[in-house]
Amino acid sequence: MPSLFFCILLLGLGVTESQASGLAPPQQVRLDADKETQTLSVTWEDGHASTFDVEILRTELMEMVLNETVGVTENQSTGKHQWNWTSPVPLECTSLSVKVRSRDGQDVSEWSSQQILPGLDLPDNTDSQMYPEGKTVPVGSNMTFCCIVEEGQQFGSLWYKDTLMKENMLSRRTYATTMTNQGSSNPSGTNVVCSNEKKMIIAGAVVFVGYPPLPSDLVCETHDLISVDCQWSKGRDTYLFGMTRQTYYTLNGRNCPKARNSNMRCGLEQWDGNWTLVARNLLGEFRLTDAAELGHRVRPVAPVNLTTPEVYSWNASVGWLWKDKGFERLSLICQVQRTSHLNSSTQTYTGYGLNTVVLKDLQPDEKYSVKVRCGSQKNFWKWGEWSFPLSFQTKMDRPVAPDIWLWMDSDNLGRVLWKPLTKSESHGQISGYEVILWSPEENSQQTLTLPQSVYSLPINVTDRGSKVTVTVTAQNPAGASLPANVVIPRYLLDAEDTAISKVAFNGSGFPLSWVAHANASCGYVVDWYNTSCTQDCNVEWTRVAADNTNTMVQSGNFFAGVRYTFSVYACSSESTVLLERWHGYMQELVPSRTVPRLSPKQEGADVQLTWDQIPLEHQGGFILGYTVYLTNASHLTLLANITDPQLTNHTVKNLVLGSYKFTVKAYTAAGEDGGATVSISLEPYTYWLIMEILVALGTMTCLLIVITIACYRKRKWVKKAFYPEIPEPKLPGDWGITQGTLDVKPSPHSMVHIVEDSVWDSSKEALVTVPEEDEEGTGDEAADTDEPASLRYYNQVVEEGSSSQRRPHASDSSASSTGSMDSGHTDVTYTGIQTSACSLAPFQPQPDASQCVGGGGYRPQMQSASCPEEPQTGPEEHLQPPVGSFGGYQPQCSWKPDSPEADGDGLDQACLGSPTSVTSSQFLLPYDTSEEGKEHPSSASTWFHNLLTGKP
Repeated sequence: MPSLFFCILLLGLGVTESQASGLAPPQQVRLDADKETQTLSVTWEDGHASTFDVEILRTELMEMVLNETVGVTENQSTGKHQWNWTSPVPLECTSLSVKVRSRDGQDVSEWSSQQILPGLDLPDNTDSQMYPEGKTVPVGSNMTFCCIVEEGQQFGSLWYKDTLMKENMLSRRTYATTMTNQGSSNPSGTNVVCSNEKKMIIAGAVVFVGYPPLPSDLVCETHDLISVDCQWSKGRDTYLFGMTRQTYYTLNGRNCPKARNSNMRCGLEQWDGNWTLVARNLLGEFRLTDAAELGHRVRPVAPVNLTTPEVYSWNASVGWLWKDKGFERLSLICQVQRTSHLNSSTQTYTGYGLNTVVLKDLQPDEKYSVKVRCGSQKNFWKWGEWSFPLSFQTKMDRPVAPDIWLWMDSDNLGRVLWKPLTKSESHGQISGYEVILWSPEENSQQTLTLPQSVYSLPINVTDRGSKVTVTVTAQNPAGASLPANVVIPRYLLDAEDTAISKVAFNGSGFPLSWVAHANASCGYVVDWYNTSCTQDCNVEWTRVAADNTNTMVQSGNFFAGVRYTFSVYACSSESTVLLERWHGYMQELVPSRTVPRLSPKQEGADVQLTWDQIPLEHQGGFILGYTVYLTNASHLTLLANITDPQLTNHTVKNLVLGSYKFTVKAYTAAGEDGGATVSISLEPYTYWLIMEILVALGTMTCLLIVITIACYRKRKWVKKAFYPEIPEPKLPGDWGITQGTLDVKPSPHSMVHIVEDSVWDSSKEALVTVPEEDEEGTGDEAADTDEPASLRYYNQVVEEGSSSQRRPHASDSSASSTGSMDSGHTDVTYTGIQTSACSLAPFQPQPDASQCVGGGGYRPQMQSASCPEEPQTGPEEHLQPPVGSFGGYQPQCSWKPDSPEADGDGLDQACLGSPTSVTSSQFLLPYDTSEEGKEHPSSASTWFHNLLTGKP
């Protein structure tokens, strides 16, 4: 209740105050809206006050938008007051209520009647809408957008490009958002969209954000001495596109339609001297001015109709025409640009009304392209436009002399080389080369014609008996070049004695320097090639003036990891002299291959490692040395660092028995290679000694086999040298009787009866005679042989008396010989006659000094004998004289039974001799009484005899 009373009291006081002030409220209030500029114009009538209170509210929600006191003067002509207000929110978004009252200090009138500006969110407008639409604003401005939701839908969200905006509710259907500091938009503008609760776009608008125009650099000039052409720079981009938003230009009040296409130029038909350029778009305008005299702004047009009246090998003339006759009376300066495959150059010419120039220092047989531009020589302003290019080709001329050089592949073989001529040197297509070999001492000349693809000629210094001069000339259709000469001396100095140094690449080339030579009349020559090349190498060279002793060798053919040899020669009319030589790498690399032929060798408790040097083409750099490692799994233990690159072996000492793996790496300034690995197992040293003994024995065996084969093949010579034929014995007496057939039939008293039992019976000391009737054979057996009966019987007894193990003898039959009994030569062979009972007796260690056979003189049937251990006591003991009584040769026993078995107390075995004639192939050896001779009396001689005779 007190509050209500207080309010009524205040209201009463206000009414009393209003009535007391005496101010009349504004009348006839009217609202006018400019929706494009979002401006609201309020007008009313009241001629008694100059200050008014204005109140603006959003009609639907009655939210205060503006409550401000403003000063507004009365328009004397109309008697009305007018006040303008720019709304930050588009006027279409919602309805606004406006009322005004007069104020005089603290006195105020009553409020005028409320005026309403209807919005587009009224119920009778049911569609969804978005405002403002298609508005253009400057970059950096703030802008409010509103979305009117369709009747019956719920608002969802507002989006500015891809940015979700925070909305503000203006009315039941209207929601607004404000974007501050807007950036430039793309050519199609920036989209602002509104969606409902289902996230479906229901309305949208486009805003264009850009800059007002800002051109610069207005310049006006003349091209024909009459009209004017102005150009300017567009300046910054406005980011505004389209017919209504683009920038428009005017020059001195005349539209420049071509400038709207980014041409930025505008022309006038007559020279004025002062120019004003105005640039205008929806966001504003900008002005530029320029002023100049006609003679100071001349930029000639491009010359036309270029021609070449005269063309030669080294020069040509070029002419042109002018479109405007005024340039024929103007002092001009012109540039002529000529271009070929070699280079491009520009020459400047001056003249009054210039229209012809002569081009000099051209190259023969060369294609050129020329173009011309000119300018005013007096008060030069700018060069005019280039003319269209003109192409022409010069004529051919004789080529220049080729650069010739002598390079030796070896001590006596070499090549005369010359460089192929370049385009600027050939002066035309080279058709070939003519080479002349001329010897002034021998007054001989040889001419050779080589094709254009050949640039060398092989030579042989040893074939030249005198100094030879080689002359090379190049030829093309225009003629032959001047001759180029090189002298081949009688002999060349040995280049092996020249010390070789190292040279390093410094980034641009190899710097070389040398001591001046007194005979370098034609300067110096430096050549280089790949060091690993041995034949038909690609040799390059350069010439150095005689007063210069250093050069920088440069080439596009240098590669990393390749060694090059550089040589400098003093050149004279007589010959060339090698002064110095270098080796160098453009860039050193690690070796591309490991050391070859790495092998270990055990030397007791040491291991010697040996290897070969890496081939030059795989070294990659200067080999500085080798490192030796002991390899254990993936770990390497350094054993030695060999700093001598020529040393290719290393001994690892004092190793224990076991398996080892060694790795050897070569290294250059760039590092080590991958390494070569070898393994070895150390064995006891005795094994090596045994192996050496076995090798020695094997070697001796092979040597003996070779000697045996040689002796076998030369057996006749050996027999003749060491065992010559024994001469026939000389018989005493007169043996000159004619030889006849020798009757060998024994008399009855000479036959020997041999019993079947071969065991010696000591009780039987007398020989048993054979009856004569037994001598004659009976039956067919006697008729089938000519052998005497006594011999046949003897042979039968021997065969039957032999043991079962004894093999039969095919020679047990005797043959009769022809000739006389008292002839000096006999061919009779006595077979099967017992001459000694002990010739085949086993060897006795202590034989008796007496022997078992007797007789003196030459006895071819005599056999060696061995006496029993116990002396015989029979009556025949006195019939056996000592061996010494025989004298002369004693034949060796050449036959014995296969199984000499001892039996009983008698003789161990009967020895059956095999007597031969003096022409027998058996060797007659002196009787050997030694112990060794008694052991095997015939084995050695028989084997050697069979070897020499080729018997098995």
